[in-house]
Amino acid sequence: MAPARVVYYQVLGLLVPMTPWLFTMAAAHSHANELDEENASKAVDSILWIHIFLQALIWGVLFPAGMVFGIARSRWHVPLQSTGIALTLGGYILGHSHKGRAFLASVHGITANLLLIPIFTQLFLGIYLKLHINEKTLRPWAVRLHGTVGKCYPILGWTQMLFGAITFRGYCRGGHLGQCLAHYIMGSGFIAYGMIMAILLLVGEAWVRRSGRSPEWWDSWVIMLWGIVNTFTEHRGSSWSVKDMQHTILGVLWWTGGALGIFLARNNQRTVIPSIIIILTGWAMSEHAQALMISTRVHALFGYTLGLAGVTRIIEICFFVPTFANSGVGGSALVPDDSNSDHTLADASLSPREPYAPTADSVIIEAKEDKSAAGKVFRHLPPFLLVSAGILFMSATDEELEFVHENEMDHVTYILIMFCISFILYLVTVSLINLYATSGRNASSFHSRTHPSGYDDTVVGGIELRTPLSASAANKWYARVPSRSGEPVREQQHILGEDDDEEN
Repeated sequence: MAPARVVYYQVLGLLVPMTPWLFTMAAAHSHANELDEENASKAVDSILWIHIFLQALIWGVLFPAGMVFGIARSRWHVPLQSTGIALTLGGYILGHSHKGRAFLASVHGITANLLLIPIFTQLFLGIYLKLHINEKTLRPWAVRLHGTVGKCYPILGWTQMLFGAITFRGYCRGGHLGQCLAHYIMGSGFIAYGMIMAILLLVGEAWVRRSGRSPEWWDSWVIMLWGIVNTFTEHRGSSWSVKDMQHTILGVLWWTGGALGIFLARNNQRTVIPSIIIILTGWAMSEHAQALMISTRVHALFGYTLGLAGVTRIIEICFFVPTFANSGVGGSALVPDDSNSDHTLADASLSPREPYAPTADSVIIEAKEDKSAAGKVFRHLPPFLLVSAGILFMSATDEELEFVHENEMDHVTYILIMFCISFILYLVTVSLINLYATSGRNASSFHSRTHPSGYDDTVVGGIELRTPLSASAANKWYARVPSRSGEPVREQQHILGEDDDEEN
């Protein structure tokens, strides 16, 4: 392979920004720079299939679960990660021991060797931390490094599985490299966006409050910086094609809209600007002219799905999340925060008023409770649609759709397959979030906090973690009301990795 191509693939490995967890095939390692037609067309033997599914299971499920156990301080963290490392080394050997089909040298094989560095680093750090030596000198730094490397595992796993699928099919070579970069990086970005949004909506509210910034402030910064990059990288050569112009103006749209979003989201304010940018991007993508009809259909549905994600996010922001009103039930100021506003996800049943009296106030409380329950259901829509849009975009390269077209599969079947993958990916995501909420140091609070009526307030809507009402929370965008008994609820101080002990 030409050195320049190797560099491009390495750049792809650095740029794919992913959080976990897709059951994409992690395919074979390369064995030769040149293959004859006979070796390239050989059947895939059982050893290679074992390698593929074993590594997909380890990096798609086992390591992410171990990472979650590490963040939650679960006793299952060490056994699970140790098992994952042992199986990974076994899968590595299988990847170099199979017969049958051979593959050209690729970034998948290079990355397989590079992944041994974080694996052995994590193993060494884990053993060191168990020895509990140099408690005040080296150990704090080892804890940080151990956690950082562990949290990179889902990103490394996703990237390597994607490289495996590319190698398995022989994609992204020659003139197809640019399109692969665009589709796989941007598609992975949408998936990561959806996953991070799911984390923030389901268990990340305490972190968002402590950050002092609304979610859209962070969104807008990422959109603006990404737009600046795209503005100057989408056009190549001296002549401007239609797609060059479209992609470049999308970059301008992102950084101009992102700048507006940053301004409007200052002082912890909510804004719909990032959602509008997503809607416009989806519409633009749905209008892209394509060579094949199946490609046109897939791109169109990708655009519609992305646009719908933006629409549902606007609804979620405007109707199902807190405003900053201070008025309480029936107009009385009960608490100086947004928990009693009309647009809060806080359970109205946790109102400090006692008891359940059949008054006008109780009717309002019940109405709020219904709205809270609806909000908890609705908030899964934006992240799921973003994940689905990312999968659709990643599946819409020319090489993939030419293969589908040649095998006489229609666009309906192909798109439904992609949504099946989206369901699996989102299932893994919310399962891992639920695992975090119910394991390790979160387990005791999960099982102990119950309403006077007897149901567990941590499982309303699936996986809800309570956060306390404090004086500093009054100015934050998201705060919970206290329990009826007046007992404060312990805040999760470790949301999204703020840990003070051993991690992954």
